[in-house]
Amino acid sequence: MTTFTRRHTLGLMAGATTMPMLGTPALANTKLTVGALRFTSHAASFVAFERGYFAEAGLDVDFRFFEAAQPMAVAIASGDADYAVTAISGGLISLAEKGAAKVIGGAVSEEPGIDGQKILVSDAAFQAGVTSPAELDGKKFAVTQAGSSFHYMGSKIAQAEGVEVAFTPLQKVGAIIGALKSGQVDAWSIVPHIAKPLAGSGAVHIIGDVADYLPDYQVTTVFTSAANAANERAQTEAFLAAFARGADDFNAALVDRTAGEDAAEDMVKLIHKYVYTDRDYDSAKPGIVNGAMRINAGAALNTTSVQDQLDWFQSEGLVKDSITMDTLVDPSYVATM
Repeated sequence: MTTFTRRHTLGLMAGATTMPMLGTPALANTKLTVGALRFTSHAASFVAFERGYFAEAGLDVDFRFFEAAQPMAVAIASGDADYAVTAISGGLISLAEKGAAKVIGGAVSEEPGIDGQKILVSDAAFQAGVTSPAELDGKKFAVTQAGSSFHYMGSKIAQAEGVEVAFTPLQKVGAIIGALKSGQVDAWSIVPHIAKPLAGSGAVHIIGDVADYLPDYQVTTVFTSAANAANERAQTEAFLAAFARGADDFNAALVDRTAGEDAAEDMVKLIHKYVYTDRDYDSAKPGIVNGAMRINAGAALNTTSVQDQLDWFQSEGLVKDSITMDTLVDPSYVATM
């Protein structure tokens, strides 16, 4: 395996994703279930499906939607989903330790110059003086579950500021939003396509950026079962190549804005089929555009960030100390950063 700098990797992988996919004819109409959240950060999968990249790779894809990361990891381990994209959680790491799951690539990353995840507080907390993360001491910080990415982010923020927060598990993103609006919890961190519309409503307030505490954070990863990673190489390579093509289209349209305004509009309309489906297009568009974080070219993986996450889970006693990066990650599929 070769390790590259971020700039080298992005340039190299952008070209690599245009290469023909070996073994594709043998995969004709291979049925796959892909786990996803209805977030803009999952757009690469949606684009690959809608623009036929999965089909061209010989993959007949269905989506299964979730509301949190850990249930998605369980679905991979049980065979209810074949590939998925979401944040690293304690559940995913523990399943990797049991030989049931492997991280095989990277997806959304925090990147300097690209608007990323926000730190939010309720209006009640804001009016009471919580106007920066330094004022979070003693406050309730919402998470889906213990060992979720929200737990990791909140802990890192609290450590950096020297404060103590009470983590409050609410299982689902929708429940967290409701609790934050009503003041039942004080704080949360979330991707910008959710954070900015909430802040725009006045019900919550943005008080900081996650990137200030976790620069280059590998927010989401691509993962699969350990069996797929070990035994279904052609299928896994085909999935990653199609996913990477979707990421390239997304980045060009909404992150780098190099594809033109028509391409940007087309991309928002495509994503709206999956994100903010309960809103009309004009209402959904600002949130989708505001949620355009970088998806790593070629599904390259920031292993430095993944190692930091693993170290934190172990320091908190959430996963076994014996788990290594080799347990969690199969680095043979993509370049690393």
